[in-house]
Amino acid sequence: MGQKIHPYGFRLGPLYTWVSRWFADDAHYAGLLLQDVLLREQLTKRLKPAGLAQIEIERSINKLRVILHVSRPGLVIGRGGTGLEEVKKFIETTVAEIARVKKLGKAAFDSTKTKIEVVVEPVKEPNLSAQIVATNIADQLVKRMPHKRICMQTLERVMTSGARGVKIKLAGRIAGAEISRRETYKTGTIPLSTLREDVDYAEVPALTKSGYIGVKVWICKKNKAL
Repeated sequence: MGQKIHPYGFRLGPLYTWVSRWFADDAHYAGLLLQDVLLREQLTKRLKPAGLAQIEIERSINKLRVILHVSRPGLVIGRGGTGLEEVKKFIETTVAEIARVKKLGKAAFDSTKTKIEVVVEPVKEPNLSAQIVATNIADQLVKRMPHKRICMQTLERVMTSGARGVKIKLAGRIAGAEISRRETYKTGTIPLSTLREDVDYAEVPALTKSGYIGVKVWICKKNKAL
């Protein structure tokens, strides 16, 4: 087996920054980390129709800031900002519930003292976001559309949007086959070992009637200046 590393983690520091930005002592670190993971899971389910690409979480002494990168910000903000207030209330109840169920105590989250801020950032080009592309492929696989046509159309769409290269890998009982297999579709260049290359990566499971099909997407964008 080859030696593999997550493209995002490999570039942390020189190209990317952390999606969770906060500091905690040894007593509270595990609890806050668990909150981040579970909060991301809940928000991903709730905001799926809005085309969620990334969730950034920042914590300070009495403040929790959540930055949502979505392709359809109007669905999150709502008419007159009502949707944004609903999301804020959802985050508050979710985080408080996680703290209560996991017995993290008030140190992890105190709704009376902690101020929640929600920021919605639009994704300019959804076809260059690996998370959105992988989610779209998974949704189409669940609808039992032909996998080859899905992948070929996706490759063409991503390259037309200005990508330098894109790779899609499917693994599982593709098209309901008896024996699971892997299929790879690739076009352009994907230099995974070059730090200065902006390579976006995402993996999303598609639950079909035959079982799970794993979808992995690599998208190489234009170079970012170091």
